Amino acid sequence: MEENSNFIKTIIKEDLESGKRNKVITRFPPEPNGYLHIGHAKSIIINFGLADEFNGTTNLRFDDTNPLKEDQEYVDSIKEDVKWLGYEWENLFYASNYFEEMYERAVLLIKKGKAYVDDLTQEQIREYRGTLTEPGKESPFRNRSIEENLNLFEQMRKGEFENGAKVLRAKIDMSSPNINLRDPVIYRVSHATHHNTGDTWCIYPMYAFAHPLEDAIEDVTHSLCTTEFEDQRPLYDWVVRECDMASTPQQIEFGRLNISNTVMSKRKLKQLVDEGFVDGWDDPRLPTISGLRRKGYTPEAIREFVIAAGVSKGSGTVDAQMLEHFVREDLKLKAPRTMGVLKPLKVVITNYPEDQVEWLDAEVNPENPEMGVRQIPFSREIYIEQEDFMEDPPKKYFRLFPGNEVRLKHAYFIKCEEFIKDEAGNVVELRCTYDPETKSGSGFTGRKVKGTLHWVDAKSALPAEFRLYEPLILESDEKNEEVIEGKTFLDYVNENSLEIVQGFIEPNMKDAKPQDKFQFFRHGYFNVDEKHTSKSKLVFNRSVSLKSSFKL
Repeated sequence: MEENSNFIKTIIKEDLESGKRNKVITRFPPEPNGYLHIGHAKSIIINFGLADEFNGTTNLRFDDTNPLKEDQEYVDSIKEDVKWLGYEWENLFYASNYFEEMYERAVLLIKKGKAYVDDLTQEQIREYRGTLTEPGKESPFRNRSIEENLNLFEQMRKGEFENGAKVLRAKIDMSSPNINLRDPVIYRVSHATHHNTGDTWCIYPMYAFAHPLEDAIEDVTHSLCTTEFEDQRPLYDWVVRECDMASTPQQIEFGRLNISNTVMSKRKLKQLVDEGFVDGWDDPRLPTISGLRRKGYTPEAIREFVIAAGVSKGSGTVDAQMLEHFVREDLKLKAPRTMGVLKPLKVVITNYPEDQVEWLDAEVNPENPEMGVRQIPFSREIYIEQEDFMEDPPKKYFRLFPGNEVRLKHAYFIKCEEFIKDEAGNVVELRCTYDPETKSGSGFTGRKVKGTLHWVDAKSALPAEFRLYEPLILESDEKNEEVIEGKTFLDYVNENSLEIVQGFIEPNMKDAKPQDKFQFFRHGYFNVDEKHTSKSKLVFNRSVSLKSSFKL
């Protein structure tokens, strides 16, 4: 996974050297109730990376024990995301494939006097559980006979009870200081169609019961999960032990990945999607893997970011600029350089021949000469950025203004002679002259200019749409809390997180395809959008700007 060690790697190494384990099997076990986000990428990279490092294997397993929230769409997206990140699973499993064995293990618990059917409602169970400082109290149904429990559990399976009428609970310790051991619910009634098993079942195991059984069935050696499950480890071990599982996986917890200005909750992400704050799970403003892919992030950049963020027990927040840094580092040698004008202003070069078109040479990527040379058309009329002209500029403004001269990237010096305004007073056209002696690459040394502008040839430029993104969640201490002073995270959604502008690009980009990536001079790295690009217009998502103050 990485050259530097981490505590999980140390544990695995010691297990192998001591003979406690003779192999390494990990698993990535998402619930298919939403799309994966970059927090899941950390788990993917840790599980697959460590297994690869120790010549082990990793299973992809769908923890599909809650049919009310799960869907085949999510299953398909998860498979795609894991592959896109660069990993191949050894086996593909579904928790639902083990439902019969899980049921038999629950029956075993009943026979051992370790589980009972309870009639208490969900609210009553919560009330009976107690608090962190007060012990719970036993259910009046806790001491049913083994025979009665077996009969009731079979009736639950046959569908003879309504949702919520009865549950199966593990019989552990209602006075345990660990609330997770206070007779947790391990089965509930749910008359719902399952994406994999259809209507075969109307009772479903709870995650805390199913997960350790799944790991044991698959002979997983190291069950790696985030620290939110640390308090459930005693229950995990209890289930494996009391269900007489032949294999004994070891649960190890690591800190979650949190990123500034970013929602890292699948439930909250679903809320943003369902309530229309974004245009789907793959919206580039979301930290979903599909959203980052659509934005133009690369799997290599994400892997390097996760490795640099490290593996520890802590769950600190990482600056979002750190992720952007790795995107820039990965793209700077891969992405072709080009020019695009996002907010165009027309320039007429009055002393350039009207019917002449000149083809200028430019390196595709100066940092990677092997990428070759591209040709750019240049003629009498071009577009520049609106912000590159000011009628009355401040000091140290080195772009175009009346009487000032600048260099056009890869082309000539031009000088602003006059400008034209519309009826509303907006500048709509510049009249400039050029100096034919100043052609880029000619070795001209007669004088220097301080400003260099990008541009596109007006006659041959292609129309393009540019989508510029800002953080979806505004900076706030409240953003990671459910409700503070009557506010929710939705109160911190940035209404200006997306700006859409219409501009032009070089004509040599006419064959660009979705997921092609480019560096636009001065603007940053952009990705061809796969959702909105059409035959008539290319749409670009800005991945990252060119520069950042972030330092590793």
